[in-house]
Amino acid sequence: MHISTAERKEAFAAALDDQLDSLAARGVRMVGNALSPIVLVKGDLDDAELAGGELLAGPDGVALRAALTAIGYAPEDFCGIAVRAGDAAADADAAAPAGELIGPDVFHEAMETLDPEAVVLLDTTATDVMRDAYADALVVIEDFDVAMLSPGLVAHVLGRRVLPLDGFEAALSDPREKQRMWAYLKQIPPAGAPY
Repeated sequence: MHISTAERKEAFAAALDDQLDSLAARGVRMVGNALSPIVLVKGDLDDAELAGGELLAGPDGVALRAALTAIGYAPEDFCGIAVRAGDAAADADAAAPAGELIGPDVFHEAMETLDPEAVVLLDTTATDVMRDAYADALVVIEDFDVAMLSPGLVAHVLGRRVLPLDGFEAALSDPREKQRMWAYLKQIPPAGAPY
């Protein structure tokens, strides 16, 4: 039996949709393009996000989209994920309660499903979840500060560049902190040529 390229693509797309639906049922909140080469991970949600509003729809999302475009990502290369569970979980027994941290296993599955080339951890809460989920991969990194996901240091974790930040949204109100975040983000341009 011959399988066409179109059929193969449809099967991959259907499998990805199933995986994303499964993650959403367990409380994982995402926004943007699941096939993006970069994923932005947020743990400290603002009031609108906590109330069920769209993730990264505020000034932090606007600033991140502008920064990513400036360093060479295409406008559609934007995917955000929250490490705090949403309230739309279909199976309450399998999901973290709304507002609580998703488990390290669920976060690990989300990262492997999205399979980005780069991950930006926007705050210390997101960094803590990444540290828990990828402890086995981080322990082999020789530089202690990089292994501990210290802010501004790019860690190479299972073939991905991981950039921890220590409060992107809070930094927007301070010009000096905003410049520091911009300097950090410039370390992770797209792996390929800019669009």
